[in-house]
Amino acid sequence: MTDSPHSDPRRNRSETDHARTGRDADPAPGSADPAGTHDPDGAGADDADSLEARVEAALRTVRDPDAGVTVFEAGLVESIDVDDGEVTVGAAVDEFDDAGATNAMDAMLRAVRDVPGVDGAHVEPVAPSTTGEAGVDGFETVIAVASAKGGVGKSTASTGLACALAADRPTGLFDADIHGPNAPSLLDVSGPVRSDDEGRPLPVTASGSDADLDVMSVGLMESGAPLAWRGAMAHDALTELFTDTAWRADDTLVVDLPPGTGDVVLTTLQEARIDGVVVVTTPFPSSVDDTERSIELFRDNDVPVLGAVVNMGAFTCPSCGDTHDLFPGSTPTESLSAPVLAELPFAPELQETPSPGDSAPAMKRLADRVADAAATAWDVDAPPDAVDIRGDPPERRRDRVADRFRSLESGETLTLVSDRDPSPVREFLAEVVDRAPAAIDEFDVERRTPTDWVLTAVRP
Repeated sequence: MTDSPHSDPRRNRSETDHARTGRDADPAPGSADPAGTHDPDGAGADDADSLEARVEAALRTVRDPDAGVTVFEAGLVESIDVDDGEVTVGAAVDEFDDAGATNAMDAMLRAVRDVPGVDGAHVEPVAPSTTGEAGVDGFETVIAVASAKGGVGKSTASTGLACALAADRPTGLFDADIHGPNAPSLLDVSGPVRSDDEGRPLPVTASGSDADLDVMSVGLMESGAPLAWRGAMAHDALTELFTDTAWRADDTLVVDLPPGTGDVVLTTLQEARIDGVVVVTTPFPSSVDDTERSIELFRDNDVPVLGAVVNMGAFTCPSCGDTHDLFPGSTPTESLSAPVLAELPFAPELQETPSPGDSAPAMKRLADRVADAAATAWDVDAPPDAVDIRGDPPERRRDRVADRFRSLESGETLTLVSDRDPSPVREFLAEVVDRAPAAIDEFDVERRTPTDWVLTAVRP
């Protein structure tokens, strides 16, 4: 059809958006009673539900005879409102040029006018409704908060972090701790969880004075009942919520993982795209040791570790003002292979109900550092003269490393970037300069991302 209102090919609303609705696409023969429900005596004409059904049936006859697609299939009908015989159709024609929009609305108007029971008909242009991508894939950034042990303040850190992030960006909080889902109580929100028109669960809203936070948790659906779910049940429940939740926010999602490294944590790593993880620990030595093992688990599963939150390390007496270490002698910053993003005290202001957009200063600082770390989580910071052998075949790797190390003077440093653990390179470097491996005593390997290592070695 040469004068189609879809002559502008920019529409891409669905697979059928390339359909054409012609200016001369009048209702097909018989469309005065398209559903076959017309009563010659006019019975039922005042039934709004029946009239709306007949209007919809009439609109479904407005089609492009070449493509055979109706205005419904093309996504043009946004709404049908019926009020005592007055029918208003909202038409999503914003992506058409003026002529195309007019043609499409005229075709719909002619169809509606011929429906029995319609006293007046109007077709008005409206903005198309938008529904975000369901599930965690609809977010730009997904940050998990984890802990090796329970009771270290992980959920407190998760909710505080989410509320602080909500001040600057649309943020959601997913409480994946199905055995102890306490985000609702920490935020003072409750269910029930409702569904949208497509049956997808909608998050509840935690509202602050200047910001809102989307919240989804199994705890919102279970009314506080104990959750003794086995692995398969937990996997199925989490998978459904991960993939189906109709989030309103779309920038950053904070996922509160259960403590430890069990099925739920592994399920999360499989079902969700995690851009980075924050680990929470107390300074207690065994907690720090377990946290270090968790850090390696995440890295082994290709999840960047953004850093650690050391919680409840000190307490300031409200009477005398003295600060006391709750775990004297502990040095978690020296024992963890991840940067410490925050050291949070045991303080009343961190135990209060957090408010989206209005957080304690310590949480604001944490949110800023987490956001910065997430933005560069997959970057490798290496000097310009580093030898980057990522992607090289084995022989080329050996040749490049040997050539650079031979070219160095004694006391100069080789920096190597690799996509596999380069620890065995020490013996190779010793062979290159005909020395014993012990002679290369300044040698360090650091895993910067889940798939990138940086080696530094000083030529003896």
